[in-house]
Amino acid sequence: MNLPRLSVVMPLHDGEAYLDAALASLPDDLAGMIEVILLDSSAQPQCCPIVSHHASRLTLRYVHMPHIASWTAKTNHAVAMARAPHVAMLHQDDLWLPGRLELLLDALVAEPDIGLVLTAATIIDDRGRTLGRWRCPLAAHAYWNGTAVAERLMVQNFVALPSVVMRRDLWLQIGGLDESLWYTPDWDLYIKAALRCRVRYIDQPTVAFRIHGGSQTIMGSRSPADFLAQMEIIVARYADTMSGPRAGATRRIAGASARINGLLAEAMHGRKAALLSVLGEMTRLGPISLHRYFRDSRLVERVLPRVKARLQGGL
Repeated sequence: MNLPRLSVVMPLHDGEAYLDAALASLPDDLAGMIEVILLDSSAQPQCCPIVSHHASRLTLRYVHMPHIASWTAKTNHAVAMARAPHVAMLHQDDLWLPGRLELLLDALVAEPDIGLVLTAATIIDDRGRTLGRWRCPLAAHAYWNGTAVAERLMVQNFVALPSVVMRRDLWLQIGGLDESLWYTPDWDLYIKAALRCRVRYIDQPTVAFRIHGGSQTIMGSRSPADFLAQMEIIVARYADTMSGPRAGATRRIAGASARINGLLAEAMHGRKAALLSVLGEMTRLGPISLHRYFRDSRLVERVLPRVKARLQGGL
């Protein structure tokens, strides 16, 4: 049997609402170019019939493992099982967009040893309606020195999780997702990978990232102190990796960005006075650092879709 070119890992938990749409978004692949590894921690294997519905057109490997609850542990386990040289993550509520596989294969053929491929994303709501577009603050269709990407990532996780493709050996080398983190393990993964490889960015939406009331971002941000602590862990963990004349400014902007995210989460959940503190944090940055903050944080692209979703009753 020929090995797949790409392994798509899907950690599942009570995923009946969106799983069929997620799998339907993957292109028919009778040639076996991709394999989909689904590890399901639901109490009962209710996702199995949904998976079976797509077995005639996709290479699927489904395992029911209710003893492994966290999505990070399931994802790391799935990557260990993967047979392809590159891996991608797809959560049960997100989607691939048409043409993604062709774009990825073209990128990997052009440079098979590329460590990390990122793309832009579309943001959708619980009904699949488009809320906005999410881009990385990187030059379109370009290769980047990973250290430069890590510097920008320090300010904010600007990567849509389902857009990422990573070399499997790099994932294993850096230890994969940190299972002690509940909110920022993907951010941590991207930074430590970028510090060790070159990055390709494709400025075209190839995935849809869904925001809804049951998502981890919404549920987790209801504990402001824990939400902020998760981001501050990442800032502290990688602060000393920054070097050069802009290192000090990068650390300062990253710290302010974490605090702003925490304050915005408080505002989204009712404490409107937190918005005044957001303005204070931005004012203290000064014009040059504030420009860098807006460039790297993608604040408008991240916040406006959530505001729109809330106004439409989707959060």
